[in-house]
Amino acid sequence: MSDAKRLGRGLEALLGPVSREQAQASGALRELPVGAIRPNPFQPRTHFDPAELTDLTRSIESSGLLQPIVVRSAGPGVYELIAGERRWRAVQQLGWASVPSVVKEADDRTLLTLALVENLQRDDLSPIDEAVGYQRLLDEFAVPLQELARMVGRDRSTVANTLRLLKLPESVRVLVHEKKLSEGHARALLALENRVAIERLATETVAGGWSVRELEARVRGDRPPARRARASGAEARNPTADVRRVEEALRQRLGTDVRVTAKRRGRGLVTLSYYSNDDLARLLEIILGTPFSG
Repeated sequence: MSDAKRLGRGLEALLGPVSREQAQASGALRELPVGAIRPNPFQPRTHFDPAELTDLTRSIESSGLLQPIVVRSAGPGVYELIAGERRWRAVQQLGWASVPSVVKEADDRTLLTLALVENLQRDDLSPIDEAVGYQRLLDEFAVPLQELARMVGRDRSTVANTLRLLKLPESVRVLVHEKKLSEGHARALLALENRVAIERLATETVAGGWSVRELEARVRGDRPPARRARASGAEARNPTADVRRVEEALRQRLGTDVRVTAKRRGRGLVTLSYYSNDDLARLLEIILGTPFSG
């Protein structure tokens, strides 16, 4: 079942029109002063990658803002972001006086939930930020775990396992947040109960570039599996400039966020973002050349 379906029509309806054209057609599009908007106080994302923000800024400068930001009123002439902080930061860098927006009503719990959902759908959150966001919903709004999982479109076990990351020592959480350790590494370390041992193995993993399998073996006390030789030359290079050009071309053609991940031997992934069932249908029609009826 897709995330969009699991999230339900309530959240889709609250986020509103997903493209500028849809917002304009429905009469929901407004031009709001950039300076009248302030960040979401419940934003779970604590780090915005400067390079990615630069790429988005260039894309908006070239193609315009394809998706309006979503805000709520926070007083006369003042608004708080519900969704779209990266877009808001990008138009600030471009020096825009106003930004296309959709104004919605939302309470604090909904504000945090929607911020989580937006980032999860874009895979923008670190596992630690995701866990902290879940914990806030549990603690500040007394949301039961099962209900929390339903709200963010995740399995209950997935949410519970993510929350377990908060049991790691702070120094190790920092390594996970900075992507020096993967979530797989973090789960392997949770098998240990000794804080000092966790911190030591985490440090050794980063220093030695251990895979998750290698770390799991060391946690068990086994001999680590043999390591494969690293690729060299053209295989090891990441053609970042080419990837960015492909992403930009796809963004303009499809009217949505696109991420291209280049891997070895010419392989890779193309990830398309969609923000509602209608938006998915729109993308499928562009790609397939005919409305999807499956």
